[in-house]
Amino acid sequence: MATAKASAQTKPTVFIYKGTDRKGQKISGEVDGSSAALVKAQLLKQGIKATTVRKKPKPLLGGGKKKIVPQDIAIFTRQMATMMKAGVPLVQSFEIVADGQENPALRDLILAIREEVAAGNGFAVALTKHPKYFDELFCNLVDSGEQSGALETMLDRIATYKEKTEKIKAKIKKAMTYPIAVLVVAFIVTGILLVKVVPQFAETFSSFGADLPAFTLFVLNLSEMVQEWWLIMVICVVVAVFLFKEAIARSEAVAYQVDKMSLKLPIVGAILYNSIIARFARTLSTTFSAGVPLIDALTSVSGATGNILYKESVLKIREEVSTGIQLNTSLRASKMFPAMLIQMTAIGEESGALDDMLDKVAEFYEDAVDNMVDNLTSLLEPMIMAVLGILVGGLMIAMYLPIFQIGQVV
Repeated sequence: MATAKASAQTKPTVFIYKGTDRKGQKISGEVDGSSAALVKAQLLKQGIKATTVRKKPKPLLGGGKKKIVPQDIAIFTRQMATMMKAGVPLVQSFEIVADGQENPALRDLILAIREEVAAGNGFAVALTKHPKYFDELFCNLVDSGEQSGALETMLDRIATYKEKTEKIKAKIKKAMTYPIAVLVVAFIVTGILLVKVVPQFAETFSSFGADLPAFTLFVLNLSEMVQEWWLIMVICVVVAVFLFKEAIARSEAVAYQVDKMSLKLPIVGAILYNSIIARFARTLSTTFSAGVPLIDALTSVSGATGNILYKESVLKIREEVSTGIQLNTSLRASKMFPAMLIQMTAIGEESGALDDMLDKVAEFYEDAVDNMVDNLTSLLEPMIMAVLGILVGGLMIAMYLPIFQIGQVV
């Protein structure tokens, strides 16, 4: 122990230096050493006169150029599960996985966890020190795996859970982002036309000496308003989006109404509903199969649904289950869950295979989300083209309408 402690104390530190070489030219670089004075002496022997020597600052965890995203955590979990199943010791598994990471921030995170585990702390304890990347559910499942002596199996289950949930999130993001992005581009193109193109026609129309069509006058007035107020409009939109996000984050009542209205949206609401059911079933299946008691599992599930309405409903179900009511009975009484989930839960409770039944439900609704997103993309493409045609085509018709009328008069 004393030898290990001494070696840790004499571990060289990286220093950054600036100075001049024998020819008087400026030079800088990095060198290992135990102190700044020894580094200066070492550099002087090499013919370098150091003007400044300072310790190289350690990079902030997660502060690299590339951020750590949930998908990175899913990949890390899968790699750790693979290493553990292959019989590689836990500490060595961290080293192997860290060496294969291209993201410096993720590499630093893995090495920080490795240091904690190497110091004698548990894997779950090390994870709790990084709540930004590992939530309570993740840490609890790892802790269950450590306590039961089946960490590799638990990591495999967590990896599957993370992969499935991230896949659903990506699908929903795709369903929401695609139409929004296209519409934003459409409005930007329309704004450019109103600011740059329409004024050119306005100068031409001023020499006509005739009354312009009402549609053309409307577009010209709209163009003048956009030219005068476009900056204020952009600022108002940005401020409105910012305030909306802040209101959702700070006010539970606003977030409740937003989640409630989102489920009533045409098409998108059904996708969100199926994704909630899939996350509910997947999370409950994973936690229950890990040996977590049902009441504790429902607590974790409530936060994983991603919707305040269902969070409150699951917490209410948890209270009922704690009094001895069966889970399928509470699910049916809530009137928030589909018949298939309720029936499969009842079968699972009767047969003692609740986790397997919930896993099948999760797969069913995950596939439903996939199909609905694909169908939504196919349905939105012609609708988006129609919107683009109306916006851009309408402006062009408004500009050429007076020319057509003059041509008919002539």
